[in-house]
Amino acid sequence: MLDILIISPHPDDAEMGMGGSIFAFKDKNLKVGILNLTNGEPTPYGSVEKRLKEAENSAKFLNVDYMEILNFPNRFLMDSIEVRIEVAKRIRKLKPTILFIPYHLDAHPDHISASNIGLASRFYAKLTKVDWEGEPHYPKRIIYYFSNHLKFQYPISFTIDISNYIEKKLKLIEIYESQFLHRIEQVKEIIKLKARYYGHLSNVEYAEPFFSYEIISLKEFNSLL
Repeated sequence: MLDILIISPHPDDAEMGMGGSIFAFKDKNLKVGILNLTNGEPTPYGSVEKRLKEAENSAKFLNVDYMEILNFPNRFLMDSIEVRIEVAKRIRKLKPTILFIPYHLDAHPDHISASNIGLASRFYAKLTKVDWEGEPHYPKRIIYYFSNHLKFQYPISFTIDISNYIEKKLKLIEIYESQFLHRIEQVKEIIKLKARYYGHLSNVEYAEPFFSYEIISLKEFNSLL
């Protein structure tokens, strides 16, 4: 059983969007999984074999408890009944408390589809009187993360302080070398600047942003101090 399941359109989206938070979750001994809906290929400098190895190395570096790559097509990912059911099966099996999915406003159609798939699959996973394996399960909440191609000021509900993990997050860019070839240092600078910006807004050094339609209640006010 997972505390957190992250649905990612391609290997590297979860890491670029919330890699620092994953490190923070693991330091709190939370069980975290990443479900990649596609293998992310073809890309200009990648291959299926390279991308699989990079995803495996990333999962090992993050120390996540589960990582899987589904066999749906990169570039042509669609929100279909077939995909919803496959994701719902994983939710029923892994029983995450919280589901992280990409924010739905983006320039990349796969990211939009992944967001819609995640939202629908949360509902499908609780259905009874179906012949899918696993017991019905409904994650407590959905939280949206940002790994976006669209240059836009997205709505932010809260951030997670990743000040202790920013250097580790930057190493994830090196792990996905096939995706950032020739511009690794540039991408590192962009990721760091974004994290510093959201950290500034949150009165910490570095942070990652998140959004929730559902109201989130604090169990301890001290977390705001």
